[in-house]
Amino acid sequence: MSLRLQIGWVGAVLVLALAAFTPRSQAQVLNSGASTITLQAVLSDSLSVSLSGNAVNFTLTPGSASNPGSLGITATTSWALKPSVGSVKVYAFFASSAAALTDGAGDNIPSADFQISTNAGPFTALTTTVPFGGANAGMLLSTTRILGNNRSGSHTDLMNFNINLTTIPSLPAATYTGTLTIQAQAL
Repeated sequence: MSLRLQIGWVGAVLVLALAAFTPRSQAQVLNSGASTITLQAVLSDSLSVSLSGNAVNFTLTPGSASNPGSLGITATTSWALKPSVGSVKVYAFFASSAAALTDGAGDNIPSADFQISTNAGPFTALTTTVPFGGANAGMLLSTTRILGNNRSGSHTDLMNFNINLTTIPSLPAATYTGTLTIQAQAL
């Protein structure tokens, strides 16, 4: 083989070797135009009250000031509020002050003789006019000030109940029923 042919073969081998180790050329980068998505997340204001139970029984003694309810009820008020709200108030009330409980035959226990102790406080009769229910048939259970750090939160009120029969000592024997309502208001 001639020197030229040998140089040609060596050159060809070198070219192939270089081709094998040379990185292949990359395809050109191509980007699309940008597209956007508009996002909207709404947290609506809310206010709710949940009760640990919905029935309380009483064994009444004629003329007695102490006729406690069979159990206490816990009211849990929860909220998510707008910055303009300054407080959450929780109320207990009856539809009528004259007949908080009735036997259905005209004999009634008025709201003034029905008492609630809130969070171990003194027993208080339902004799106030509140935003809900009948006139002079309710009471304010609690007020929570709403500040920047509690726009979302909750509050718990433990209620114990009593019926004071000293003002109606001659109440006839019967089964007396009534509905006490617990409701919250944000203002």
